[in-house]
Amino acid sequence: MSQAMDFDTLRQAMADNHEQPEGPARNARAEQLLLEAEKLDIPLAVIEALGHQLKVYNYSSEKDKMFVPFARLLRMWDERPEDFDEYEIHSLHWVFKWMSAGMLDQPHIPLASIEKWLGEMEHRYRLAGHSERAVRGAEFSVAAHLGDVARAERAYTAWLAADRDAMADCHACELHSQGWWRAQRDADAEALELWSPVLEGEYACAHEPHTVLASSLLPLLRLGRLEEARGHHLRGFRLVRPMESMRGAYADHVEFCALSGNEARALELLAERPAYFTDSGDPRSKLDFMAVVALLMDRLTSLGLGEQAVPGPVGRVWSARELAVHARGEALSLAARFDARNGTSYISERARARMDQPALVDRLPLGVRSARPTRTGHRAPASAPVPDAVAESAAEPGLSALLTEARRLSDLRSPDAVAAWAAVSRAAEGHELDARNRAEIADHAAMGRGPEGGELFHQAAELYAEAGDPGEALAARARAAYVHALAGEADEALTAVSELYAAVLALFAEGGTGASQTASVLVGRARIWMHLVDQAEAGSRSGTAGPAEAGGTVRAAAEEAARELLAFVEPRVGDGVALASRAAEAQAMLGELAARSGDAEAAAELLSRAVEGFVAAGLPWFAVEYDSRLAGIALHLGDADGAQRAARAALDHGGAYLEPTGHAQLHLQLAEILATTGQFRPASEHALEAAHWADEAGEATTLGAWARHQLGGFLLRQGRWAEAAEILESALPDLTTDMHGDGAIVQTRWWLGDCLTELGEHREAAEHWLRAAEIARHWPEQRDHAMLAHLAAEALGHAGLTAQADQAYARAGDLWRDLGNIHGLVRSLRARAWATARVGGELDEARELMGAAVRECESAVGGATVASGSSAGPPAVSSTVSPAVSSEEDARRRLVAELGHTWRQFGDLVARSVPKDAAEAAAQTAFAEALGHITQAIAVFASLGDEVLDARTGAELAAGWLEADLGRPGEAAARARAVLSVCAGLEGEVAEDRRAEAERMRELMGAAETR
Repeated sequence: MSQAMDFDTLRQAMADNHEQPEGPARNARAEQLLLEAEKLDIPLAVIEALGHQLKVYNYSSEKDKMFVPFARLLRMWDERPEDFDEYEIHSLHWVFKWMSAGMLDQPHIPLASIEKWLGEMEHRYRLAGHSERAVRGAEFSVAAHLGDVARAERAYTAWLAADRDAMADCHACELHSQGWWRAQRDADAEALELWSPVLEGEYACAHEPHTVLASSLLPLLRLGRLEEARGHHLRGFRLVRPMESMRGAYADHVEFCALSGNEARALELLAERPAYFTDSGDPRSKLDFMAVVALLMDRLTSLGLGEQAVPGPVGRVWSARELAVHARGEALSLAARFDARNGTSYISERARARMDQPALVDRLPLGVRSARPTRTGHRAPASAPVPDAVAESAAEPGLSALLTEARRLSDLRSPDAVAAWAAVSRAAEGHELDARNRAEIADHAAMGRGPEGGELFHQAAELYAEAGDPGEALAARARAAYVHALAGEADEALTAVSELYAAVLALFAEGGTGASQTASVLVGRARIWMHLVDQAEAGSRSGTAGPAEAGGTVRAAAEEAARELLAFVEPRVGDGVALASRAAEAQAMLGELAARSGDAEAAAELLSRAVEGFVAAGLPWFAVEYDSRLAGIALHLGDADGAQRAARAALDHGGAYLEPTGHAQLHLQLAEILATTGQFRPASEHALEAAHWADEAGEATTLGAWARHQLGGFLLRQGRWAEAAEILESALPDLTTDMHGDGAIVQTRWWLGDCLTELGEHREAAEHWLRAAEIARHWPEQRDHAMLAHLAAEALGHAGLTAQADQAYARAGDLWRDLGNIHGLVRSLRARAWATARVGGELDEARELMGAAVRECESAVGGATVASGSSAGPPAVSSTVSPAVSSEEDARRRLVAELGHTWRQFGDLVARSVPKDAAEAAAQTAFAEALGHITQAIAVFASLGDEVLDARTGAELAAGWLEADLGRPGEAAARARAVLSVCAGLEGEVAEDRRAEAERMRELMGAAETR
């Protein structure tokens, strides 16, 4: 520094440094400022600089440095107590508690010294007249650290019994310690009850509810209160993340992730804080952190991921297995140092217990993107069943048993049939099978290949024919034709299936095949026609002709095929699962065609029959697609309850057979349905499940991002701002214009701005709103652009960035003007006026802006009056007023109210801009001007009648106080009486407040008149 600071500059520099992020840079600045203080030759300056240094050390990773400045402060106090002012005397005694805790955290400080210090603290507090509450709290901390439960309980009781005074920790911190002890004593429910005032926001401080949220995680998991645990992690980690000194609380979050199946999330947390592996200034929190690292790495190793690369101490690449050994060694080495100091084995026992904890939950979805690490990169659903045939194959049963099981599953049309036949195929290697068995193996192998199974279906057909089953051969060829249609060979497929259709009907008529084989050909034909309907509609949308439209519409042909299928199988539904399922599928096809024709009621009825048919046949998994379709149709018809029932049925019917993507899609559909009726809490639960399953399916960046987008919106609507912000921030990087649309990106940033504003993070909120506005500026409709610019301006103002806020308000105002939105324009002008007066003291410019707002309002009110043909007063009551006229009048009255508010703010702005040291004459002139503006507001509000009594009486009282400032107690009292008269018969909090203020004004003015 080039020259010495004066004391005021030093104080401001220390205040500025206090606001900086925790860490070595802030500590280094505090050390510089102490050097500056020593140059001033002012003892109090040195005292304050030492206190500042001590504070920043305590809230950093360099806690071991705080003993030196404290020792110097204590020496200065003992030598010259008169150099300390009242605040510094309080601060000196306050940090005695920090020294006690700090000594415990440093294993090189002997236990005898800590006990001696405890006695010194008690002596000095007694001399200063303080309660022993803080002393007993410190003693409790020592006893709890030593594992001396009896002494800890005695100190705990004495601590709570002692009077709270100025030296007691804040309520939030005390409750954290009390709850922590109950949790240590296996009383999780009691701990959470003690913490509830902190968790609910009744008590807070610089580090609470941060630590309470972290400490509550495992008790909540142990009690099975999983949703609360999830919420506490999302809220709490957001608070802990930027605070370097909170390594212990950070470790709690890593531990929570490790024990709730969120190992990948835990690794991400470790990667964010590489310094935590090596920072040595606070050995106790390092022990906590390394113990949790060992827990996580052992967990990964147990999952078969011991060789996975993981974040660790810088300087080398670590595998999970290597870091597990290193972290355990570090933790036990630190624990041994504490135990050597304490003369116990307690710390080592606690460390081992923490490192060896079993998982508490297999997987607790958090909503944030974090795919579970596995060797294959994909984790099968925990609920997915193991097919019987596959299980038997693992046990190496005989080929005959495998064939029997595969045929049983095929007869049941089970989703496991393909896997069962694959097991047969593997077991049959080296065995000679007859043509029938080989046909069935090929047939099911083709089913497993989807659109690529055409050739295998043809092979199966040849084998069926060789086995003497011409009907099944035709059915296999029909399946091949459908596959060819899916592969783009629709016309050829239709020709082929038409020939198969004629052949199978003739064969059935001759008794050469059964109903099941015939139905297979008929369903193949109907499926091809349904596919052609899809193609025709796609061609219509793209402007190209659909295929195979000769001789009539494709839709009519598809309907005819579906009805023919239904007519054939419906009389035979009792003859087996296969025929029952064909009947249900025919109903589904007809339902789909009805929906495409716009007949939603018929579609719903037909699809409902299809669902009932599949369920009655014991094939609920085939009903899932149609349940989902029914949900959409019900929602279209305005039947939200029916939509919910159908969506829930889809999840129930899919059960364990749903693939992860299916789970994700159905949960998301149900979430969106629930949200339409305002059921945001259950909607958020299903959106959370959707995000989880999308991640499991490997679709984190596509379907998962959309699910997180929706989840964040649902949480926001519940006022769960921190949780919503975490989820939305997790979604944002994966949202793309191509995949999700720029509307989703704008909405996500909009919601994030809302959340961050509620959390007090105004600068960040403004950034999201500005970036969203930049996208919206290219949209044809500009209302969102204007609104986002306006919101960004408000946030910038709250962040103290006044110049940027003015620019954003000006931008918003221009947009509001172009849109013809007078309310938005006027409010932007008013905001600019306030900012101009507040920052630069430019009252003339502020007056001009507020005057412009008045003129815009008056012009709009005049235009609205002419348009509606009504006077400025309230409309006459009439039952014959048309909705259009009523709407116009409502709009005009809102404009009039806006004018009233603008006059009121004009008056407030002028009155509040009077400096405290203004000359009497200048102040009187300004108050008179302000009174004139507020009187205008009162007149405008009065024209609107009783609907704006709140605004009118508030303006009347403001005018009364200005009358008092102008030395007119009689006029002020008259305004107070007017308010009392208006509010006499009114009820409610506002009316009570108005009456109380008016009474106070009348009494004060009466006393003034008497004097």
